[in-house]
Amino acid sequence: MSDGNFDNSGGSDVFVERTSQSWFGRIGDAFKSILFGLILVIVAAILLFWNEGRAAHTAAALAEGAGRVVSVDASRVDPVNEGKLVHLSGPTSLAAPVADADFRFGAEALKLDRTVEMYQWKEEKHTETHKNLGGSEETVTRYTYAREWSDKAVESGGFREANGHRNPQFPRVGSRAFYPEGAKLGAFAIGAKVLAEVEAKDAFAPPPAALAGARTLLGSRTDLAGGGVFSGADPDHPQVGDVRVTWRIAPVGELSVVGAQTGGAVAPSVAHNGEEVLLVESGDVDATSMFKHGEEANAFLTWILRGAGVLVMFIGFRVAMTLVEVLADVVPLFGSIVGAGASLVALFCTLVLAPLIVAVAWLFYRPLTAVLVLAVGAGLAYFVHARARARVAARPG
Repeated sequence: MSDGNFDNSGGSDVFVERTSQSWFGRIGDAFKSILFGLILVIVAAILLFWNEGRAAHTAAALAEGAGRVVSVDASRVDPVNEGKLVHLSGPTSLAAPVADADFRFGAEALKLDRTVEMYQWKEEKHTETHKNLGGSEETVTRYTYAREWSDKAVESGGFREANGHRNPQFPRVGSRAFYPEGAKLGAFAIGAKVLAEVEAKDAFAPPPAALAGARTLLGSRTDLAGGGVFSGADPDHPQVGDVRVTWRIAPVGELSVVGAQTGGAVAPSVAHNGEEVLLVESGDVDATSMFKHGEEANAFLTWILRGAGVLVMFIGFRVAMTLVEVLADVVPLFGSIVGAGASLVALFCTLVLAPLIVAVAWLFYRPLTAVLVLAVGAGLAYFVHARARARVAARPG
């Protein structure tokens, strides 16, 4: 059973819902949790295995590229290097400005990023549970509603209390990136795939000419404000449904690229294992540094995904063990003790299974490295064991 009401005592927009569930009802849900938890464990295992393969393939492609890359003069295209992996650094140029056709203006830039945001209601959910003697449970859920800028449409129809918190339709123009036609690095053509890797860091204020297009798209209440475009009554006091559009650019300047020389252009190179190699950095950066940065980025992403996989696996094991905690919750103190024990068991299972999956993935994707690591580990284990036996034998009778 449940009931809900608004709590405005703190001056905030909060809807409070109280629900209760019997012990037998919780047992039924706990059986469902077993299946859900096992699904999470399987998903985590797949993520961990896939991540090691992705990391190995990327590392192999980078190592291959670092061994065969050729640094060339960006000022001329040498047919001798056709199809080769080349590294070039130099000034960039444009045949024409990059254009945002929706807002009818252009900019002298290698990339133009447009961000469209709408002021919307957002719902945050916070839940507290209280266990009762006999195994029943009472849940207090607070739904907090706040207005924020978001570059994605927030679907208010799914809010717990949608009344008074409805968001209007998001603008039909959204956030996107634009690239110029005919961009060059020295004498080499560079297309959207290369330019997509360039970061647009600099804020760009649209010219007054953009206002006509903005009013066509966003309505007559639109004006230039805050370094961009604002649609609404007052940019300093936005209301739900107001829209703001801002732009950032990657200015024309020095650029370094590693890719395949293809018909006078630079494009992604394909390694022997099928992985693409395309490295792009602003400024004059040598090939060795670019490959080093690529390896560092690959290692960073690998550890991020490993951490995500381990966390999902732990949650899966813990959710699958909910049943034992619920059974012990007839006496809440016993349930808390069993719950803490279940968390430790889930952690133990995760610490055993996750490294095992990574090890199997290494045997599959990096067999030589895995065998070497296992050999070193076995050697260290034998050394420690031998030292321990020698100390025992050396003790006086």
